[in-house]
Amino acid sequence: MQPYELTLADAAQQIRARRLSPVELVDSVLDRMDQVDPQVEAYVAVTAEQARDAAREAEREVARGVFRGPLHGVPAGLKDLIDVAGSPTSASSRVRAGHRAAADSTVAARLRAAGSVLVGKTHTHEFAYGLTTPQTGNAWDRGRVAGGSSGGSAVAVAAGAATFALGTDTGGSIRVPAALNGVVGFKPTYGLVPRHGVTSLSWSLDHVGPVTRTVEDAALVLSVLAGHDPRDPASLDAPAVDHRPEREPDLAGVRVGVPRNHYFDHVDAEVETAVRRGIAQLQTLGAQLVEIDIPMTRYIQATQWGLMVPEATAYHEGTLRTVPELYQADVRILLEAGELMGAGDYLRAQRSRTLMREAWARILEQVDVIAAPAVPMTAVKAGRESVTWSDGSTEAVSDAYVRLSSPANITGVPALSVPVGHDTEGMPIGMQLLGRPFGDRQLLRVGHAYERTQPARSLAPTA
Repeated sequence: MQPYELTLADAAQQIRARRLSPVELVDSVLDRMDQVDPQVEAYVAVTAEQARDAAREAEREVARGVFRGPLHGVPAGLKDLIDVAGSPTSASSRVRAGHRAAADSTVAARLRAAGSVLVGKTHTHEFAYGLTTPQTGNAWDRGRVAGGSSGGSAVAVAAGAATFALGTDTGGSIRVPAALNGVVGFKPTYGLVPRHGVTSLSWSLDHVGPVTRTVEDAALVLSVLAGHDPRDPASLDAPAVDHRPEREPDLAGVRVGVPRNHYFDHVDAEVETAVRRGIAQLQTLGAQLVEIDIPMTRYIQATQWGLMVPEATAYHEGTLRTVPELYQADVRILLEAGELMGAGDYLRAQRSRTLMREAWARILEQVDVIAAPAVPMTAVKAGRESVTWSDGSTEAVSDAYVRLSSPANITGVPALSVPVGHDTEGMPIGMQLLGRPFGDRQLLRVGHAYERTQPARSLAPTA
């Protein structure tokens, strides 16, 4: 096994035991990046020399007996919305050409303090306003969409061009590409991870979280990222928690909600089969399955768009008026549409969110975790704009991908996408687990228990 193939947990163990040098690991990942990134284009910028300098420093520290924790010397990619001092934050847009961050974002600073090594900035759908990341090819089939908007982060991890990465999630932008590329994507509870220094799409829906190869790795990263920062008005001053899950895959006493509606409506048959098989495995581990009804389903997408569109337009108001021609056409149309939405529409969406949060809180009194598909279908061919379901109805690809993920953004509950197999064309399928606010550790525990019963996953076969 090459160093770039190691999970974060395994790499950390070897670095601490001095069986693996951070320099060896970073060099291996950079070599892998040279091999695969020209094909999949996960990265908008690579910081190879800075990464090697940081790896050498990490190696010297470990040799002196200074070990900062499991991220020490481990290479990471950051979505190109996340500020790193002195580096460009382009948001994959011409609007940001020449922009350089003056200071680290909170999450970048925390990774730096933990000894993690930045190897590059990963592509996003322009300003995170989309579900495909068109610049980037899927790690399993570069002719298919990577998912978005954190497509670059998911593809980098899936292809071995980063040991872990950070993404952002406003309507599913971590979980969708994670599911489509066969990796783990975690959206924490709203306010658990600070967003200071991260370019916003919709400030009341935005989250920052990890993309990793395993649930255990996601827990290790979350333990570094979580914590209050008063510079983010939404950051919650909650007690520090070690999010690392228990090693034993025992779910006795855990109640898993299985939706009767919404989450299995208009879902590809192979996706449903794989996810239901994953749910059955949770039951085998001791979980109790409880059928539930998802509330207010007819309002989910209207509420998501009713919040996101005007907030995004407000953020871009200045540049939309001065340099509109620099935006990609799909993003510019959405931003201009936001100018036509009235205050009443936005306030109704706010009210709907309040009612939805209350309804979900009642459901999560009955169950500990909800299990469902992460996305209704696997990665479609690039350029495909719609999908036709078995009943003859047609749905836009972007609407289909966001339909099952956006409830967690509206309500702010934590949500995890875990790989549960592949379809007959070899494309990955993801199961989504959703939990109570601040039930992040419990959610990771359930995902980790499932994962430990499955064969070790290989990286995407990107040549």
